[in-house]
Amino acid sequence: MPVKITAAAAVAVVSLLAQSPTTKPPAFEVASIKPSTATDFNAGIQYLLGGRLTAHNMPLRAIIVMAYGLSFQPARLSGGPGWIRSERYDIEATAEAGAIPAGASEKVRIDKMKLMLQALLADRFKLVIRHETKETPVYAITVAKGGPKLEKAKLTEADCEKLAEDGNDSSPCHGFNGDPGRGLHVDNADMADLAIMMETFSDRPVLDRTGLQGLYNLRTEGWVPLLPQPPRPPGAEPTAEDLARPSIFTIFDRLGLKLEATKAPIETFVIESVERPSSN
Repeated sequence: MPVKITAAAAVAVVSLLAQSPTTKPPAFEVASIKPSTATDFNAGIQYLLGGRLTAHNMPLRAIIVMAYGLSFQPARLSGGPGWIRSERYDIEATAEAGAIPAGASEKVRIDKMKLMLQALLADRFKLVIRHETKETPVYAITVAKGGPKLEKAKLTEADCEKLAEDGNDSSPCHGFNGDPGRGLHVDNADMADLAIMMETFSDRPVLDRTGLQGLYNLRTEGWVPLLPQPPRPPGAEPTAEDLARPSIFTIFDRLGLKLEATKAPIETFVIESVERPSSN
């Protein structure tokens, strides 16, 4: 399934645990959760204007990933029963009027709605998550000796914020499309976006250590997957296209970047308990 990861998925959301005990955590005013009956492969979650959230045909694990601003890398989120990966849900939720400050930026709006989604998961799915920081193998994105070979985007971050303020729910910023087979295709993304996208297709977490600011356009060819792939049918041989694909390390070299294997402390999340949702 093609993946689109927005920058909002890369933002570290303020934990509910950090809230003052006397502060009521933000929550949706109304919410409907139903098992999905969709027969297609379309799935996704949207943080819409007016404090409205929709999730379509999403496994619960994927919803948790989005609520906590994680990637789909297994090292970031562990635990939980098998059904959170196989059973899919549709969610419609709306915040009360005024819950999102007037004139709030796209980032502020999405961060607050993620906190609301965390509260919804705790309430309706009885989700309990433990936070841990531990040192683990990672890939670090750094700048190569010759410097970056990246195409600067025409839009700036200020342009992106203006589009969001003007009511554009389909922002052209911070979105990736692609996978190892097709390569990466993106306009108006920063290095944090690149790290979170690569982590989705990586065998370990990916960190941005480039120090590069601003937005870029990226177009790459496909690469040899880092994650284990299903075995080929008996007698099937790799295609010429498969054999011609470069490694992801070569792809980064062509961008004037390096993908370096190292170790670093990262924040991880462990599902301690979860239940199927209560009725609407």
